[in-house]
Amino acid sequence: MPQDEFERAAAAKASISFKKAKNKAQTYANDSEKLNDLIDQASRKAFSKASALEAIWTQLSACFRLIRAYAKGTYREVPWNSIIAIIAAIIYFVMPFDLIPDFIAGFGLLDDAALLGWTVKAFRTEIETFLKWEAEVTS
Repeated sequence: MPQDEFERAAAAKASISFKKAKNKAQTYANDSEKLNDLIDQASRKAFSKASALEAIWTQLSACFRLIRAYAKGTYREVPWNSIIAIIAAIIYFVMPFDLIPDFIAGFGLLDDAALLGWTVKAFRTEIETFLKWEAEVTS
């Protein structure tokens, strides 16, 4: 992750908005309907910003599927702290008012993309484990 992205991710993780997202994440993790609604929102936003998220698209899509499987109860082989952090990053992504509000043209997605990039790198092992499970289940 380039230094600017690393700094943006660190600033986003230290923000009040991310702290709020982490607090909400536990509620979401225990409510499959809320989780599915969150992933629906995140998917719509991600598709509308696909070019800005191109570098992490595959891993982000896997995170969305991981969360859906978690919500269904079909995949629970992810540590609680990891699932909370992933959900918190997705909540932060869909929040319109965070460290850099989304309506600021050209800049509003920078913190979101940096935080998502950090998340998919930090939880790469959990994502890869999920992808192996997913491949076994669908084959």
